[in-house]
Order: sequence, then C-alpha cells, then structure tokens
Amino acid sequence: MGRYLLRRLLHTVLAMLGVSIGVFLIMHLVPGDPIRLALGTRFDPEVYQALRSRAGLDRPLLAQYGTWLSHAVTGDFGVSFRSGQPVGELLWQRLGPTATLAGAALLVALSIALPVGILSAVWSGSVIDRIATALSQLWVSVPDFWSGIMYILLFALVLGWLPASGYVSPLDDPVQALRHLVLPALTVGLISGSILTRFVRSAVLEALNQDYTRTARAKGLSRWQTVRRHVLPNAWIPIVTVAGLQLGFLLGGVVVVEVIFEWPGLGRLAYDAVIRRDYSLLQGAVLVIATVFLTINLFVDILCGYLDPRVRRP
Repeated sequence: MGRYLLRRLLHTVLAMLGVSIGVFLIMHLVPGDPIRLALGTRFDPEVYQALRSRAGLDRPLLAQYGTWLSHAVTGDFGVSFRSGQPVGELLWQRLGPTATLAGAALLVALSIALPVGILSAVWSGSVIDRIATALSQLWVSVPDFWSGIMYILLFALVLGWLPASGYVSPLDDPVQALRHLVLPALTVGLISGSILTRFVRSAVLEALNQDYTRTARAKGLSRWQTVRRHVLPNAWIPIVTVAGLQLGFLLGGVVVVEVIFEWPGLGRLAYDAVIRRDYSLLQGAVLVIATVFLTINLFVDILCGYLDPRVRRP
C-alpha cells in the first residue's frame, strides 16, 4: 500500500506541475496587456512601467514562471488587477459556496443513482429498467442552463416556493441557505445523477453476470442477499471512481449554473475574471480548481486501492 500511495502521489504532483505550466503559458498567450486594461485608455507611461515592473511582467518568461510558481505553492497568487485585492483571499471566499453546491449536488446525484441504478440492473429488461434508462438519457441530454431557467420559472416565479437566485451562508441563516441551495443543487444534481445511474447499472449488471453470483444463487441465497453480499462489494470500484470524477467536475465545472443563479462560487469568479481579463485572478482560479480536482482523484485512487488490493498492483 505504501508503494502504491507513493506512486499515485508522484503522479498527482507531476500532473499539478503540468497544469501550472499550461495555465501560466495560456494566460501569457492571450492577447491584451492586463496592466493597460486595468489602467484604461488614458494612463501615465511612468505608472504603466512601474506597475509592469511590480507585477514582474518585464522579466523573462521563465523567471516569471519560477516566481509565480514559488509564490503559488504558498497560497500567494498575486493581486487582482481590477480590485486590487489579494487573489488568495478572493479564492478562499468563493471556495465555501462552491463546495456547498458541489456537495449538495453530489448528494442529490447519489440519492438517485444508487437505488435507481441497482433496481434497473437487478430487473434488467423490465419496465423499471426501460423507464430508468429513458429518463437518464433524457436528463443527460438536457442542457443545465435550460433546466435551471425552467426551475426558476416554475418554482420561483409561478409557484413562489423558492428564491430565484442568490446565496445565504449556512452560518447566518440555515433555513434560507437551504432554500437558496435547492434549485442550483437540483439543476446540477439531476444531470450528474443521470450519468451516475448509467454507470451504477452497468457495474451492478456486470457483477450479476459473474460466476460467483451464479454460485451464490445456486447455494440458496436470495436475490437481494446475493446483491448485498457479493454484487455490491465488487461493483463499488467503478462506482466510487465515477462518483469521484463527478465531484471533481462539480467543483470546477458548474460555471453556467453559478452564473444563472448568481451563486458566488469559483466558477462565477473565473467567469468574471475572463470577462474583465483579470489574468492573475483567472490563473489562481484555474489552478485552484485543477488542484482540487487532482486531489479528489488522488483520494479516490487511495480509496479504490483500499477497497480492492488488485488495484495496487503496478
């Protein structure tokens, strides 16, 4: 287990290093001067040169990357060109709302995917299976921006049950925080749940067709005893892997949903940074999202290695 853990940790560190290089180079290849954009059309050339020197943009590219990476490792991503605030503080403020939304959406997804996927696999070919497959395919094909707008129209404007947008911290008002969380969590969670349902069905169905399952049934175990004792323990590996990937996607890929519901998360922050061409803020946001995604994958790999020793083999 120790060698497996060390190997996965090394792969994660190398992947993070590659991501940092990509993020840094892409931001420097984007047309436009961030200092000039921050100052506007009229600016003092001396102030312009002083700000470029302060940001290190007048140094060689390799030296800029080395300085930026050494500071980023300590959590110092520089200063926002637009607001003048430290990028690390802005990212930290937005990380909580994004984690809250991602966790709630994953809870919705698993609440749907596990029971529906297992039932669909156990009764493969039945009416339940056909209905579950049709609904999962339908929900996967629905764009999140369209479903989000439909939920706002129905539950906020027509029925008036839930607020249309905004965010309330659970520490300030837990009830209002939950009411504001329901619609964005449903928008993301139902789509993610449809994807997970298909993977759960496939993993359970594959385990049901194995020889050990038929042997267990031949020994007199009931269908659900066989599923609980033999099928699910062998189907957890692909399910956990896909669930971890979905959580990483939810933490970094809900930009559209955060914009629609005015949710102050990392995705919304990265979107605003693109619109304003705030390169330092965008670099920090992308790097943090990628780091969180890779860290989640690392924990998923460790969990899979713990659940199944065969995964730890080189």
